Amino acid sequence: MEDGSQLETFPPRALMSVDDAIAYLLANARVVDEVESVLLTQALGRVTAHGSRASIDVPAFTNSEMDGYAVSAGDLIEKKKYHLKVTQRITAGRPGHPLSAGEAARIFTGAPLPPGADAVVIQENCLRRDDVVQFCGPIVAGQHVRPQGNNIAIGTEVLPSGTRIRPQEIGVAAAIGLKSLEVSRRLRVGFFSSGNELVEPGTSLEPGQIYNSNRYVLLGLIERLGCHTYDLGIVRDSFSETKKVLTESAGEVDVVITSGGVSVGEEDHIKQAVEAVGELQLWSVAVKPGKPLAFGKLGKADFLGLPGNPVSTLVTFCLFVRPFLLKRQGVACVTPTWSLVTADFDWMESGSRREFVRARIDWSELGPKAIIYPKQGSDVLLSTAWASGLVEIPERRTIRAGDKVKFLSFNEVLF
Repeated sequence: MEDGSQLETFPPRALMSVDDAIAYLLANARVVDEVESVLLTQALGRVTAHGSRASIDVPAFTNSEMDGYAVSAGDLIEKKKYHLKVTQRITAGRPGHPLSAGEAARIFTGAPLPPGADAVVIQENCLRRDDVVQFCGPIVAGQHVRPQGNNIAIGTEVLPSGTRIRPQEIGVAAAIGLKSLEVSRRLRVGFFSSGNELVEPGTSLEPGQIYNSNRYVLLGLIERLGCHTYDLGIVRDSFSETKKVLTESAGEVDVVITSGGVSVGEEDHIKQAVEAVGELQLWSVAVKPGKPLAFGKLGKADFLGLPGNPVSTLVTFCLFVRPFLLKRQGVACVTPTWSLVTADFDWMESGSRREFVRARIDWSELGPKAIIYPKQGSDVLLSTAWASGLVEIPERRTIRAGDKVKFLSFNEVLF
């Protein structure tokens, strides 16, 4: 046995609860304090470092929300039919001239209302003969009209600090005339897989070897969060090699993530290597799959150690790592939304750890029902591709078909 690979003393420490572990990680997530300016075309997925307020009204003028005829409701006398002279034609982007009594303006969606007009009669309710338009009343001021500032009023905070920018946020920024946004620097995240048995896809498998699927799962998960990825490859089951990679990567990245090597076997060296380089602050969580979850410090870098079984890697990333990385990037709200669905399965194993089982939602006349994959082992990665999310099985609980259960859609945590 190499120096540093001492076994953990038994009995092990009490496991931290899922909720406490998440709270601990978020409390220790230091927000990146470096800010940069990016063009709107490069802002997708970034996180706003400062709030942005509108310096203009949107729209900047009162306009028509429909194709039709602009009129002055106040000048019209209540009667069954109106006959007005059409004196102008106003298209989007071209202001008209003031209306006089007895006049109407042909107007199109988005075009500015001419002075003197305060209502629009939609074209479907009008009859046009030459330069006279006929329509029925009553006409109410404000009908089919968008007031100035109807979308965004000047001074409104449209993008609060800590907003993770989606296409619609980019649209809002463009609508108030912003060309660029101030965002937090991208988080630098290094990751590697630990294990002598791992080889890369495309090579032949020798007896006892498996392909390194975790590398590609982690790469996708981290990139989805808008981080700069540093792929550190495969690290063999060696204390000295593990320590070397941790030491070197800690000086280059903000966060180091590992998969595998965090259990208590004689060939699991992550724990001892982290303690030799920095400090370990969290070790083992009452969760299934994924109990051997680790968190610590490597100098200025954070460390997150995930289990090696592929399902455990994915589940612990979604539950614990994702909110941590988002908060480190400055995202204000990092908690995913769970929904209540009906269980279409029986779960009679009452365990001491909170369990997250792979499930798919089947929509019926009675609402959404969760069905689970028949094999729930932490090695069955195929279950995660089949599933649309995770069903939570609380500690010391059994589930009967028809019970309400909490469901976390992968759409909440993988995008």
